[in-house]
This record gives sequence, structure tokens and C-alpha cells, in this order.
Amino acid sequence: MSNAALPVIDPVALTQSLIRCPSVTPADAGALDVLAQALTGLGFVCHRMTFSEEGTPDIDNLYARLGTQGPNFCFAGHTDVVPVGNAGGWTVDPFAAEIRDGKLYGRGTADMKGGIAAFVAAVSRLMAEQGTPDGSISLLITGDEEGPSINGTRKVLDWMAERGETIDVCLVGEPTNPRVLGDMIKIGRRGSISGWITVHGTQGHVAYPHLANNPVPRLIRMVSALLAEPLDLGNDFFQPSNLEVVSIDVGNPTTNIIPGEARALFNIRFNTLHTAASLEAWIRARLDASVLDPARDGADADPAAFYTLKMTESGEAFLTEPGPFSTLLTKAVEAVTGRTPELSTTGGTSDARFIKNVCPVAEFGLVGQTMHKVNEHIAVEDLENLTRIYQQILTGYFAIGGRI
Repeated sequence: MSNAALPVIDPVALTQSLIRCPSVTPADAGALDVLAQALTGLGFVCHRMTFSEEGTPDIDNLYARLGTQGPNFCFAGHTDVVPVGNAGGWTVDPFAAEIRDGKLYGRGTADMKGGIAAFVAAVSRLMAEQGTPDGSISLLITGDEEGPSINGTRKVLDWMAERGETIDVCLVGEPTNPRVLGDMIKIGRRGSISGWITVHGTQGHVAYPHLANNPVPRLIRMVSALLAEPLDLGNDFFQPSNLEVVSIDVGNPTTNIIPGEARALFNIRFNTLHTAASLEAWIRARLDASVLDPARDGADADPAAFYTLKMTESGEAFLTEPGPFSTLLTKAVEAVTGRTPELSTTGGTSDARFIKNVCPVAEFGLVGQTMHKVNEHIAVEDLENLTRIYQQILTGYFAIGGRI
């Protein structure tokens, strides 16, 4: 098939087709079929894969590649979406993909089916105008970014490594812009760890405290120790790390019972001054030093006998240093929007936290003001301009032979 015979994809129509697939995590609902059909028509070789793990839902994923030679420019994203929430609060059907007053409405328009459609449309325009690039373009699309992120991008990357499939640079299409298109490029993300503290005591009558062992004062001391000092003051690229206690609970509605257990839940969003391992060591040291009651426990008491701590890490902090890649992205944004985007590391986590292990990665997509909200929508004009930006990025990347 000649390039002249290849279709030129309309990003609006493709976004609408994807929105009409109600792919609330973990359901695919046909979204990857829609995407694979569009990519196959452009000459991509599509690989569909389903991964599973005990206790987690099966997840459908897609890796598609145009070309076989390097360098390989990868677009990454997800077709799964969050639930609609208060359905009665929507003024449109969240899966009808209606356009009203220049805005396209639907769950996933901003986060991030619009970005995925712009990926595909940009590639189609590049090929129509300039032919097949000297290298490869790929898409890594998962179905569980909004879920536990266990059977998606991480396992696709493992599958790629087993096959010797490499990517040289990656752009994730998350909605990075706070207000208007061109505001912000993400060049890093903070890490995230969560902790569950359970303090063990002995239940008893409040009138006979010597026969019980109240865990609540211990938990209060432990939480206070974690909050006593800031974790850091930030650095040149990251805001200060923050530890947030999100729950303290004893499950005791009775006023004359000393509870047998007390629990707390916390989360830390941390910058590159820490790792998950270093923070866990710091947390355990703080808790060990504060859990004991010198008046009743004795000098030889073992702190571990009084509490348990469970920690989970959902991603390490990372930074793609400003350089040729961020410059390429910035110039493309400036050329289309006239704005110079901020290079930022703000926000939560994304699948970029997995991709950074294999290649330089950054994020740029649509405006995120309405993502996860009732009446999620994007401006049709923004979708067109995002497509133009992605095409500019591809043109610039292959013009320098991928040397970034």
C-alpha cells in the first residue's frame, strides 16, 4: 500500500469512537479493537495481550509498531477510564461523545482517549505528508492505568524485553495542562508509598486500666513522631515531599472499653531526595523510637512486639533531566500554541513511572481541568492542536535521527 492510499485519521472522530466504548477499568469494551483497526490501516503491526495475576482482574493491552528499525519513538497511554460517578449530574450521556459549543463531552475525553486519538492522527498526517519515517513509531496502550496498574504497562514492558523489543524515547499523553494547551510538560513525577500501622494492645474495662493495655496513646505518639518534622524542603525540580495521615481508627463505639487495636493509614508523595526503601527505614526508626511507654514497658522492651507496619510502593520518584528531549517537545508546543510550557514534576503518578526504567520519558497531553469529573470534556480546537503538536514532535525527532 502506498502512502497516498493510507487513510488520514480524524482525531475527533476517533476520539468519539473510543468514548463510545465504556471501558471503565478493568473492562475494555471494544476500545482496543477500535484502536487496533485504525493502526492496522496505517501499517502498524498490532500485538494484543491479556495479563492476569491472582487477586487482580485480567487486563487487555496493546503494543503496536510501525517499522522495524531504530530509533523507535513510542507514544504511551491508556484506554481505561474511571467510573462516571454521579450519572444524574451529567448533562449529556457520558458515553455518547456529543459535541456542544465546540466541546467534546464524555468520560475519558481528557484522560486520555483524546490524547490517544491525537497520537494516531499525528502519525497518519506525518505519513501522508512526508512518507514512512526512517525508524519506527510505536504505541504502548494499557487498560489498567486507572486501576491497580499491575497487569498493564509493567507487564507489557516485560513482554517487550523478552522479545528484544526496545523503545528509545517515550511520550505519555496524560492531560498535563492545568488551564490551557501549552501550559505544562511533565518531565518527572514524585514517588508514592503507603503505610498501614496497627498497634496491638489488650482490651479491657476503662475502670481497670492496669488490666488492659491501651494502644491509642501509643498510636498518637507514633503518628506525632512521623509528623514532627518536614521530610525535606524540595529541590530544583521538585516540591517538598509530604506525609499525609489519611485515617486513624479503632473501630470502638463503646465508651467503657479500652480497645485491643488502633490503626492508622498514611501516604507519602516524595521527591528524588528519597527512595521508597530509605523512607521505609526512616519510618520504622521513628515508630520504634516512639511506640514504647517508658513508664510501663521497661528498658528491654522490643518495639516490634507492640505494632506491625505494612508498606506498599506504587512508584519511585524520577526525573528526565531537561535536555534535547524536553527541548524537542517545547519547540513543538511553542510552534503550535505560541506558549512556552513549564517543565514540571507536579501531580500524582502515571505509567511513566514504569517506562522511565527503559528510556527517557516525558508527558504532554490535553487540558486536565475536567478529568475524572462530571461532564468531562475537551475543546475540539485543542484536540486538533494537540495532533499538530504530536506531528511536529515526530517530524523533529526523525529529522535528527532520533539523536536525543
